[in-house]
Amino acid sequence: MIERIETGQRMSKIVKHNGVAYLCGQVGSGDSVTEQTRECLARVQALLEQAGSSRDQMLQVIIWLADMADFAEMNAVWDDWVPDGHAPARACGEAKLARPELKVEIIVTAAC
Repeated sequence: MIERIETGQRMSKIVKHNGVAYLCGQVGSGDSVTEQTRECLARVQALLEQAGSSRDQMLQVIIWLADMADFAEMNAVWDDWVPDGHAPARACGEAKLARPELKVEIIVTAAC
């Protein structure tokens, strides 16, 4: 069975199937990569909880940065947020994001 949560015409915020939660990409506001990453991860955490999951249960994370020069700044926030011993498989790349002011987008898949 597939469960879709907060579904609209374009996407669902969460899709659950066979004990796995797939979250839609999350972005944050703010002027810096640090601010955007913090808000983005707070949104991820809220969606994980809504899905019946947690940061400890993340399986895979894909991070898109508008500029790879921001990699270290984003990682400083990320490293503080990820629980010790529970780092997911992760990829990070550079991409043109949906709006010019966006600096980071994070996509999470987690067990639930």
